[in-house]
Amino acid sequence: MSRVYLDHNATMPLCYAAKAAMVSAMEICGNPSSVHAEGRAAKALVEKARAQIASAFGADGADIVFTSGSTEGAALAMSGRDLHAASVEHDAVRAWAVEDLQVSPEGEVHVTDPVSSALQLANSETGVIQMLPQGLAVTDATQAFGKLPVAFNWMGATMALISAHKLGGPKGIGAVVLKRGTDLAAQIKGGGQEMGRRSGTENVVGIAGFGAAAEAAAQALANGVWERVAMLRDTMEAALAAGSPDTIFVGTSASRLPNTSCFATPGWKGETQVMQMDLSGFAISAGSACSSGKVRASAVLTAMGYDELTAQSAVRVSLGPDTTETDVLRFAESWCAKQKKHRARVA
Repeated sequence: MSRVYLDHNATMPLCYAAKAAMVSAMEICGNPSSVHAEGRAAKALVEKARAQIASAFGADGADIVFTSGSTEGAALAMSGRDLHAASVEHDAVRAWAVEDLQVSPEGEVHVTDPVSSALQLANSETGVIQMLPQGLAVTDATQAFGKLPVAFNWMGATMALISAHKLGGPKGIGAVVLKRGTDLAAQIKGGGQEMGRRSGTENVVGIAGFGAAAEAAAQALANGVWERVAMLRDTMEAALAAGSPDTIFVGTSASRLPNTSCFATPGWKGETQVMQMDLSGFAISAGSACSSGKVRASAVLTAMGYDELTAQSAVRVSLGPDTTETDVLRFAESWCAKQKKHRARVA
C-alpha cells in the first residue's frame, strides 16, 4: 500500500507550477546583476517572481528581500533590535528575542508593546492563529502564507517572514517582506544585491519557483482547497477521538490553520509514535521539523501550560491539498490500533 504524507507543515511537495518555472529558469544563464541581454533576462525572472509574491501576499508597494529561507529572514529582520516574543515562536525567531510574552492555555499570545515584539501569524505545531496588533515589529507568516487569506498591507506588521517550501515551492528560498522605508541592516554584505540588504548572486531558479508557487497557492486558496482540507482534518480528529477517548487535542478552542492537528496521549512519546507510524507508511512529526529528533518536551505545549509528560507525547499531523479522505481514515485506523497496543503494554 502506498505511503501517506501527512507532514506538510515541515515541507510541502513541490507543486507543478513551481517545478515548471524552475526548469524554464535553468535555461537562463545570465547573472541578474549583469547589464547585457542574458543578465537582463535573469533579472526579469527575479522581478516577475517578486511581483507574483507581492500579489499573492497582499504586499503591493512593500519591499520583498529574498533570503535563503525564514531562518535567515529572522536574522535579517531581528538582528540588532531589542524585541520580545513568546516561547511558542519558532526557534529561528526565539534566537533573536527575549522570551517574556505570556501565552494562554489556548496558545494565544498577549502582546503589550507591539513595536518591540515579534509574533507569529500561525503556529507550526498547533496551527493556532494569532490576532496581530497594529504596529507589530515582525511576524513569522511562514506557515500562514498560502493556507490563509492574508494581506501584508492590512495585517499591521512592519516586517514579515515567508518561505517557499511551505507552500509548494523549493527549499532554500524565502523572503523578508517589509513596509517601504523600513530600516534593515544587511547581515550578508558584498555586492549590494536586493537593494543593498542581502548581498550575493540571487538564486534565480529558486526565486522563479517561489513566485510560481505563490501564484498557484493564491489560486488554490481562492478555489476553496483549504476549506476541503479543514473538513478532512475534522473528520480525522473525530475518528481519532472515537478510537482513543483519552487523547488530548491541542488548540481546538482557538482558530487554527485548516490543515493542522496536534494531539497527545500522555505517556506515549511523540518520537515513538512518529517511528511507529513511519513503519506503517505514514509521515507525521513530533513538532517543528527544525527541532524534531531532539528528545525534549515541546516548548510550545509547555508554554501553553501542558505538563512535561503530555508535551513529550504530542505529535503533529498536517494535511495538504492532495490529502484524501481515505488517507486520513487509514491513518486514524492505524494510529488508534497502535495506541490500543500501547495502552495494553503499560496497563
